[in-house]
Amino acid sequence: MSHTAGMGSHTIAEAADLVGLSTDTLRYYEKDGLLLRPVPRTSSGQRRYAVEDLQWLTMVTRLRSTGMPIRAIRRYAALVRAGSGNEVERLELLRAHRRTVLDQLAEITEHLGAIEAKIGIYEDTLDRGLDLERTRGSSVGV
Repeated sequence: MSHTAGMGSHTIAEAADLVGLSTDTLRYYEKDGLLLRPVPRTSSGQRRYAVEDLQWLTMVTRLRSTGMPIRAIRRYAALVRAGSGNEVERLELLRAHRRTVLDQLAEITEHLGAIEAKIGIYEDTLDRGLDLERTRGSSVGV
């Protein structure tokens, strides 16, 4: 198949597989303005994704996976599409998201510590050969 200038080499199914999204999600992201450019199409209407599209989609996926709202990603994409001159705003947006992610990470780390402590209690109890049923009233049985 011949490609026009700027047309990518990946179908929507290939792109979805490469970035770990469904084809429906890719279509949604395109419709909702999260991509940096309209995805080129073949003469038969098939979307063709370039490496740059996949790199951007990977970034979008990372932002979503860390809890950035769609509206914030849409704003970030609009800033990137607008070109140079708005780097301060892009930086502020990403720094704000980083603060949110770090707060979430601290909370998850705290929860993990509690889980690790509980695992330690069970391991110690089992290592000593105690019957967990006898200790139901203690913190071990929780």
